[in-house]
Amino acid sequence: MAPNDSGGPLSFIKSIYALDTIDTRFTTPSGVPYRRRQNETDGNGKREDDDVKSGLGLLERTATATSTTSNTESGIQAETLRTKWGTPEFYLYYLIVGIAVPYMFWVAYDVSRPSDPRYRRYEPWLSEGWIPGRKIDLSDFQYGHLRRNLPVMGLLLIFHPLGRQLWNFIFPIRQQQTRGNTPISGRSSPFQRSPTPTPEAADARLRQRTSYDFTFAIVFLIILHGFSAAKILFILALNYKIGTALPKKYVPATTWIFNLIVLFANELCDGYKFRSIAVVLTGGAPPPGEVPNSLVSFGTWLDSYRGLQPKWAVLFNITILRLISFNLDYYWSLDRRSGSPIEKKQLDPANLSERDRVAISAHRDDYTFTNYVAYAIYAPLYLTGPILTFNDYISQCRYKPATIETSRTIKYAIRFALVLLSMEIILHYDYVGAITKARPIWSSYTPAQISLLSFFNLHIIWLKLLVPWRLFRLWSLVDGIDPPENMIRCVSNNYSTLSFWRSWHRSYYRWLLRYIYIPLGGTSFRTSVGAARSIVTYLTVFTFVALWHDIKMRLLIWGWLIVFFFLPEIVAGYLFPRKKWESKPVQYRMLCAAGGVLNVLMMISANLVGFAVGLDGLETIIRGVLREWNGLIFILMASGILFVGIQVMFEIRSSELRKGINLKC
Repeated sequence: MAPNDSGGPLSFIKSIYALDTIDTRFTTPSGVPYRRRQNETDGNGKREDDDVKSGLGLLERTATATSTTSNTESGIQAETLRTKWGTPEFYLYYLIVGIAVPYMFWVAYDVSRPSDPRYRRYEPWLSEGWIPGRKIDLSDFQYGHLRRNLPVMGLLLIFHPLGRQLWNFIFPIRQQQTRGNTPISGRSSPFQRSPTPTPEAADARLRQRTSYDFTFAIVFLIILHGFSAAKILFILALNYKIGTALPKKYVPATTWIFNLIVLFANELCDGYKFRSIAVVLTGGAPPPGEVPNSLVSFGTWLDSYRGLQPKWAVLFNITILRLISFNLDYYWSLDRRSGSPIEKKQLDPANLSERDRVAISAHRDDYTFTNYVAYAIYAPLYLTGPILTFNDYISQCRYKPATIETSRTIKYAIRFALVLLSMEIILHYDYVGAITKARPIWSSYTPAQISLLSFFNLHIIWLKLLVPWRLFRLWSLVDGIDPPENMIRCVSNNYSTLSFWRSWHRSYYRWLLRYIYIPLGGTSFRTSVGAARSIVTYLTVFTFVALWHDIKMRLLIWGWLIVFFFLPEIVAGYLFPRKKWESKPVQYRMLCAAGGVLNVLMMISANLVGFAVGLDGLETIIRGVLREWNGLIFILMASGILFVGIQVMFEIRSSELRKGINLKC
């Protein structure tokens, strides 16, 4: 349901922070069509507040029904049902959080002041800021590059959808499709406010959208990458041939081998410079001082126009995911023997659930090269994602998603602006990145300073990813395509190593599930053989994740550390099963929070290795923290504060469950 807009400014502000504003997938189960849930609620005359009450009532009925059969089984459910926000226990937590959080910010700010004796060491990494009296830390290349190009991105966000409107005006869809001389009117659905478009009208909308996406993609590639656009289109053509021309049984393996080769070759060959290709073709580079032949000179000239983004290979990793998605979606469509699943299940094609949009194959004639390029180089999602499967893209092109509403998109834009503002303010007051880049002498920092600088470093990484993901998803929403939201929770709002990966880069997580994890058989730790196979599955998945990010040893170590850190949580789940603690819900909650503290410390360590300081840097940080007794005391105090924070995380999730929302992370 769209957030309730009535009730004045406070209600509007509250609706901006509603989960439904970020992504309707958070409040609508993946197997339920959005319109059905929306109209069932509207049909009963309910609004969002009523839905919250109904969710609470559902939990109450569940707890009551359970208590009639087993008093012990209802303990944890009853514990979840009772709100703890106003209890003495949580008033103590509020006091601790109220002291700890400002102190954390103060520590990072204190070492970022010009009066700090180490300021001159990292000052060269700072730039002039827009807040009076403060410089800004733009030492991170990715965020600095995005920040410089924000005006261009803003213009694209405006003019790309306007270009589509012009295209639609020049190539309109007939308002009424006919078969012979008989008009075909749209059929009504009890879960829709407007008739379902006819298949002919839906096909016409698909052709109209993909033809624009294809045309814009070609122009976009040339402007962005210059003559290197030809290299990208050549790779796309080879992958398309693999997916559609090879015998069916060879498609999956060949697709994976080809795309892994491309992943490595892009890195090792530095984007295949035309001059280098010409040198290979002509038998070698000319001796120094000798005039190169015409082919080498021509290659040098082609390399001279590299577009606005010369390093296309750096950005191509995310396109590889779309190439694999197209080929495997097409491969699975060949298993459809006869008839459409939509007809067999009597589904409304204009009102499919998200699960059906992803799982139900597109029509056989939708797997064309034009649609393929339109999908792979879809401009709003080309640079950073979020990742959309080919089936989902075609479904949304054929039928307009019901989840896209102007009011929700405006609120999402406000959320993006607030995230950007938060990033800017933090970079003006906490110079975490610059301090790290300046190769600090960690022994000159206290254990608290070292720990909190590392902690905030991870938050900067989270924000620098959140900003572009929200920006490009906003562009996609404005254009009429609804991809998944990549970040569900703040990086600080995670206590489970397993659940963390459901909320961090969520569209990538779902891609991994569909194309690697499930085909490998998933995981099961019920037997020793199953446990060994599950560990191999996890290692395979995270080895690919590490190599996909970048071909570096520290990322491989990061991926393997993640798998290693999964194991304690999995083992704890078997040693302390929930059902044995049903009669002791409070003790079970405390036990889980203690385990959550260990999980948080392990996740911080792994991500510092992979994305911040590397293995050597982490070793230096740990030595710096533990070199004196006060470092150990700080770790114990920090663990206590994390324990309190995890109790708050538990209650946030319980509050969501009381509203009928289960994000599973």
